[in-house]
Amino acid sequence: FWGSRVVRGIALAEYSSMIDERATFLGQWGLRGAKRGGGPTYEELVETEGRPRLRYWLDRLATEGVLAHAALTYGYFPCVSEGDSLVVLTEPAADAPERYRFTFPRQRRDRFLCLADFYRPRELALQRGEIDVVPFTLVTMGQPIADYAAELFAKDAYRDYLEVHGLSVQLTEALAEYWHSRIREELRWPDGGNLAAEDPTDVEEFFKLGYRGARYSLGYGACPNLEDRVKIVGLVEPDRIGVELSEELQLHPEQSTDALVAHHPEAKYFNAG
Repeated sequence: FWGSRVVRGIALAEYSSMIDERATFLGQWGLRGAKRGGGPTYEELVETEGRPRLRYWLDRLATEGVLAHAALTYGYFPCVSEGDSLVVLTEPAADAPERYRFTFPRQRRDRFLCLADFYRPRELALQRGEIDVVPFTLVTMGQPIADYAAELFAKDAYRDYLEVHGLSVQLTEALAEYWHSRIREELRWPDGGNLAAEDPTDVEEFFKLGYRGARYSLGYGACPNLEDRVKIVGLVEPDRIGVELSEELQLHPEQSTDALVAHHPEAKYFNAG
């Protein structure tokens, strides 16, 4: 389909397996084991503290209905590339007018990559009569989990606050990762096969981009311009799921993230500039 859709009622069980445990335990919760004796290793802390606390919070937050507000809006849009720009078209035709233009920085060394390189150039699209497609996503865990964390902070329950806040960040990423896998299932080749056929069986490989293509969030190396967020909001209309864009170009609720997807086989993370 072309355009955007809203998805609600996503069960925790559908995306909880996509939680990056290392990013949660080490990055968010600060679990660090002893390097040389004298205490438990990181792996031991994962078994005795990390996973038990993760299960505790997932069960508690789910039981209290805090996780029932996960939602997303996503869509597929016709596009071509022009130099360093990704051009979203008004309709799926190579000569269609421009709707939005995203211009990305190009590497000044290494492979001289630019995000626009991963989409079909307009000249080629005109020759073949075939445009490209760019999926956009915007997911949110909703306001309740942010309010829940704020209440813990107000009660001076700092450990609980840090754990819930950190988990909320990783749940948002897990939901985004899960829906990216759904997009790979929906994107089909002319022969009927889909991109998900190349997905790994080990969930850890998902965090290493062991699948075809990549999901790029604004503000990072390949697409640092947050002003492009205005265009994504114009495409996927996140107000339908309660997400707003502030004057500082931040998404609210905080536990929200947007992205554009490239399905090119060489599309991986890189720093431009």
